[in-house]
Amino acid sequence: MPNHILIVDDELGILDTLSGILQDESYEVSVAKGGQDALKLIKSDSPPDLVLLDIWMPDLDGIETLQRAMEAHPRLLVIMMSGHGSIESAVKAIKLGAYDFIEKPLSLDKVTLLVRHALHERRLELENRALKERAVRRFKLVGDSVVMVELRRTIGTAGPAPSRVLITGENGTGKELVARGIHIESPRADKPFIEVNCAAIPETLIESELFGHEKGAFTGASAMRRGQFEVADGGTLFLDEVGDMILATEAKLLRVLQEQRFQRVGGMKPIKVDVRVLAASNKNLVEAIRRGAFREDLYFRLAVLPIDVPPLRERREDIPALVYHFMQINMEEQGLRPREFSEEALDVLQRHDWPGNVRELRNLVERVVIMARGPVIQAADVAPLVRQSGEIHPPQIPSAFDYASLRDARAAFEREYIGRKLREHGWNVSKTADDLKVERSHLHRKIKVLNIEVRPES
Repeated sequence: MPNHILIVDDELGILDTLSGILQDESYEVSVAKGGQDALKLIKSDSPPDLVLLDIWMPDLDGIETLQRAMEAHPRLLVIMMSGHGSIESAVKAIKLGAYDFIEKPLSLDKVTLLVRHALHERRLELENRALKERAVRRFKLVGDSVVMVELRRTIGTAGPAPSRVLITGENGTGKELVARGIHIESPRADKPFIEVNCAAIPETLIESELFGHEKGAFTGASAMRRGQFEVADGGTLFLDEVGDMILATEAKLLRVLQEQRFQRVGGMKPIKVDVRVLAASNKNLVEAIRRGAFREDLYFRLAVLPIDVPPLRERREDIPALVYHFMQINMEEQGLRPREFSEEALDVLQRHDWPGNVRELRNLVERVVIMARGPVIQAADVAPLVRQSGEIHPPQIPSAFDYASLRDARAAFEREYIGRKLREHGWNVSKTADDLKVERSHLHRKIKVLNIEVRPES
């Protein structure tokens, strides 16, 4: 569909000449002989994409017309025209929101070039905004469960602070989404967000990846390369799976966090950066410190603000919302037709234990949306794709107010809490007791009284 251009001028010769030239350029053109007529067109159901607006007009001058037009459509493209141009008029028009200012007598080549550039720039702006909106949807934390509401509140609090954040949680829970959320809520939101997966980079290359290298620093270093700390300068550096970093690199990372400066591999010149570091790990770093596999001083540097991301099995009520969120993404990215999930299909998904967490659910939704034949996805479509090895739980955990007494509610909470901790520690009673800060014998009594089934350690 061609762009719609409105020409506003009280000189009929200008209207005729510009209309002809712009129609030859395949634009749709409308004309108005004054400001009042122009405003009616601008405020209509089909406003123009760009306005060429004369300043000196008898009924309503161009500056006043521009001001009212921008009140109606703040993002409207307006190019001012005047045979009595002055710096003062140009500055005033630009301050009111005009895209540019052109003087009469008009150069027709200059007008068409300026119009083309303005519309191209607006098209790029709209595409960029659409991509950002899509990215925001893609990285959105979905769910209204109590734990997710609290997680979003924590992100909103941590974002504006300059402190480092350590994000922990099982694989697939969405630690990267939390990191991106913190970045978006921070004053660095318009600066780079750089992700480094420490587990995916060979030990021999991790230092070069983080800090860069000079030409000839090692075999294969044929040119200077900037590290991710330099690339992230002014923004946020997300160190995913930081627990997989080797101790030698941990020591150098600690120094960078302390001094905000480093040297490239093979370099002598110190490079100063302003980077906020967010880190994540699916490992128990406190346990790794006890084994000597992670530096305690680095842990405390990273964990100024600790955030734990809950597994999907602890927020089953969010599964329907996640299912439709992932389905919407698949529809947009792959052009798939809309589907519905039956209540029985959602019930199957809510009863699954999801050892792969949200990542597993997303992959399953993509598969079932592609493979299911009917418009409504049934339990029979979902069940074969769900892992049969995971635990099956009731779809909803009763509210504390559903119990007849405080004693029953407290027992139910302790049963759920201790059971969760036992699963986290691989059903190891000694480790669970240490985590809960209770005696092992006391925990054994609780397990027996609460009738908690303890699985043998694998």
